[in-house]
Amino acid sequence: MLQYYAKLWWVVALRGIFAVLFGICAFFAPIATLAALILLFGAFAAADGVSALLMAISGSQREASDRGILALQGLLGLGVGLLTWFSPVVTAFSLLLYIAAWTLATGVLQIVAAIRLRKDIPNEWWLILAGLVSIVFAFLLLWQPLAGALAVLWMIGAWAVVCGILLIGASLRLRSARNTPHTPLPG
Repeated sequence: MLQYYAKLWWVVALRGIFAVLFGICAFFAPIATLAALILLFGAFAAADGVSALLMAISGSQREASDRGILALQGLLGLGVGLLTWFSPVVTAFSLLLYIAAWTLATGVLQIVAAIRLRKDIPNEWWLILAGLVSIVFAFLLLWQPLAGALAVLWMIGAWAVVCGILLIGASLRLRSARNTPHTPLPG
């Protein structure tokens, strides 16, 4: 397996370079990056919908009930794709609402867990604080959605830069192993 990866070290490096470039774009051109992500999602949803519709149309008569489900999936995917293209702001705001709802629910559940654990563990207030931070974050996302979207995009950008640098490092290690037959990498 090492030799296979070592031969393709440049693909790993390319993935790393693209990740770093995406991360940099997320920091310095966040609106363009967000727009590209939303439009890419719209293209995926529409393509997925069209492929499901094609599968529904090409099915035999025996599978009529399965074809109906596929057709419904296809129409839903096509509809979401078109909605995303014609109203990308709605898609971005919907994603932000999902993140806010999730962090709010997580925060409340962490506080509930801390209250239930208060007799079993000392310093359960750490878990309460974590819950409160999640709740505050959710309200900040809802209060300032644009700032919240920017913060989420910057977190994705930071992840992409770190991952990209690590992939580039891995590719350099793989490159050095490509001429060594079947020896494990040191370290």
